[in-house]
Amino acid sequence: MSSEENTDLLDEKPIGEDKEDEEFEFEDGQEWGFRDEFLPQNTLGMTVTSGSVTIQKDANNLIGISIGGGAPLCPCLYIVQIFDNTAAARDGTLQSGDELVAVNGQSVKGKTKVEVAKMIQSTKVDEVIVNYNKLHADPQQGKSLDIVLKKVKHRLVENMSSSTADALGLSRAILCNDTLVKKMQELQDTEITYKGLVEHSKRVLQAHFELHQTIKAMGDIFSSLAVREPQPRASEAFRLFGEQHRSMEKLGHEMIKQVKPVLSDLGTYLHKAIPDTRLTVKKYADAKFEYLAYCLKVKEMDDEECSYAALQEPLYRVETGNYEYRLILRCRQVARARFAKLRADVLVKMELLENKHVQSLGGHLTKLVKGLAELHTNTLALLCGPPLFPVEVDLSNSAFQYKSTTPITADHDDDDMELENGVELDEDILIGDLPKFSEEMIQKDPETPLLSDIETAHHEPDYDNMDTLAMLSTLNLNDCSHEKLRSSTDLEKSILDLD
Repeated sequence: MSSEENTDLLDEKPIGEDKEDEEFEFEDGQEWGFRDEFLPQNTLGMTVTSGSVTIQKDANNLIGISIGGGAPLCPCLYIVQIFDNTAAARDGTLQSGDELVAVNGQSVKGKTKVEVAKMIQSTKVDEVIVNYNKLHADPQQGKSLDIVLKKVKHRLVENMSSSTADALGLSRAILCNDTLVKKMQELQDTEITYKGLVEHSKRVLQAHFELHQTIKAMGDIFSSLAVREPQPRASEAFRLFGEQHRSMEKLGHEMIKQVKPVLSDLGTYLHKAIPDTRLTVKKYADAKFEYLAYCLKVKEMDDEECSYAALQEPLYRVETGNYEYRLILRCRQVARARFAKLRADVLVKMELLENKHVQSLGGHLTKLVKGLAELHTNTLALLCGPPLFPVEVDLSNSAFQYKSTTPITADHDDDDMELENGVELDEDILIGDLPKFSEEMIQKDPETPLLSDIETAHHEPDYDNMDTLAMLSTLNLNDCSHEKLRSSTDLEKSILDLD
């Protein structure tokens, strides 16, 4: 058994102080200790049922409850809190807000809470029989607008320092030594680390994929050169070099297939495990703020009772059985149970998440580094064969030049353009001028050919000792000379026939 001043909420500070028995002196000089009459009880629509329970006391001669109310201000005594890991908590019958009627068959009506505590501790046997009136309260009934606003306020001041909250005049309930706050910060840091690791791994794999696509394209180019190269040694070098690049592309794809499951596991941890834990943390935070709101409400109601007692003023809710206060006590107990359950779930999930993080991250990083190292080793072994370059390529006897017996025909497009743009000559005029021309030429020297500027002799050039440009020029000039010679001979014969 413990008095109300020992009440704690997961290491929370005491909510209120014990109200000692006081004697009041009125203006007429009458002195009295306990009030003889109280107002009718206002149950606020809640029902009450009677019962009794036998509780085993612990080694400290306590049963694990905190008592409030009683004389001289309240007509009844009620349970304020059930402490964890005590006989009353393990039994589970008594709850916050229940009224105490008798202890071991002795009525507690008109007694103070200190006297009732002594009655429980003074029993010589280890068992205590408690008669009670069970309060059947709906927690939703106590969830008023004031509680909702207090939840919002606790959300706002969650990340504020105590000095800032005090400067703003924001009263709040706090959880002392809350280790979960540190774990939540560690979870946030872990999420940031995994996000950066996944993004970096994606960029590395994408860069390797693009690199090996380029290597494959280079291999295709060298293979194409090998097919067209007439030199056997150069063709073989190009072919082998192209095959090496294609093999490098295959090794790169194998590395990506090997490392891709690692990236998938990291993504599962980042996008499924951590969000699921954060969702549980969000539910826990809502229960935590609701619990703290009820704690703050209880503290405010305790302060209100103390202020009225100091002014020797009666308080209506206290004189009518303090059912509103008892309703808030019941709601606080329910909120505390929900908060403790979610807190345990969050701790378990975060511990499992931390274990997976420690065990799996090292293995994933090892696989990633091992895959890249194997790619480097295999690529180096592939390129460490016999040297393929430099190779000699004879450009004068390569695919750029060909020996051919087919004469190269000259392009007569320019001549056609001149004929199209020229003036049409009359055949009679042309024939009339030819005799004069032929007679003059014949009189000068009958032995001299008509076209002396064209050489009739034609010598075959040495193509083997010529470069490409010289050979093409020679072929073109020779063809033109042959054409001019034929034209001059035909013209000379026509002139002689006319004569």
